[in-house]
Amino acid sequence: MGNVDRHAPGSFCWIELGTSDQDAAKHFYSSLLGWGATDNPMGTGDFYTTFDLRGRKIGGGYNISKLMPGVPSHWMLYVCVNDADATVAKAKAAGAKIPCETIDVMEYGRMAVLQDPTGAHISIWQPKSHPGFQVEREASSMCWADLMSPDQGKAKNFYHEVFGWELDPGQDSSGYLHIKNGNDYIGGIPPAHHRPPNAPPHWLLYIQVESCDDSTNKASELGAKVMFNPMTMENVGRWSIIADPQGAVFSLFEPIRR
Repeated sequence: MGNVDRHAPGSFCWIELGTSDQDAAKHFYSSLLGWGATDNPMGTGDFYTTFDLRGRKIGGGYNISKLMPGVPSHWMLYVCVNDADATVAKAKAAGAKIPCETIDVMEYGRMAVLQDPTGAHISIWQPKSHPGFQVEREASSMCWADLMSPDQGKAKNFYHEVFGWELDPGQDSSGYLHIKNGNDYIGGIPPAHHRPPNAPPHWLLYIQVESCDDSTNKASELGAKVMFNPMTMENVGRWSIIADPQGAVFSLFEPIRR
């Protein structure tokens, strides 16, 4: 897809890294994916890092150890909404917990953090001056996300109610549900038994790369842990799952060339 300047409601619009070592994370993602990094003061002696690809915003990051002691490093996924407060009310009615109620992020937008009824966290973003990431579905940018949930049916009902997503198996007989927002397929919910053993419910984001094998090897050389070695999904592409040196988990994805 390439460059994007705005996001439709219900679409993924931002990814954010909470990390125990901001400087080390900047080095890792710059070396692996070619991301640039700009630090912006947060007013508390800390700073927020904006990652970019060729000068276009790709995601953000902050030091989680100071803001949320004890919470492990992780990637957070944001969904674009028209009205954050109305979405929170809808999410509560549908059974969600709200770890972070709606707040204004200066002039950039309004956000909240939801925990769906199956336990996975996801954030919402009502854009003001900051629409979200400006590149997607090309090398070194986000291209997909899977919800690793212990209750596929409950998750399906929740996200349909809150974001209006349609979830269907398509022609896939594996039990995988495809998430459709409007006319766009944006992610999926695998069957519960596909969730890694002992892993809590979570959203797994996918970063597109030119070569899954090469990028996985490079990530390992840079200190990442390979959770799942590269594997091929027929007619889809090749993917692996890694944890960066601070422990934040994500997937590398190489789409099939058509």
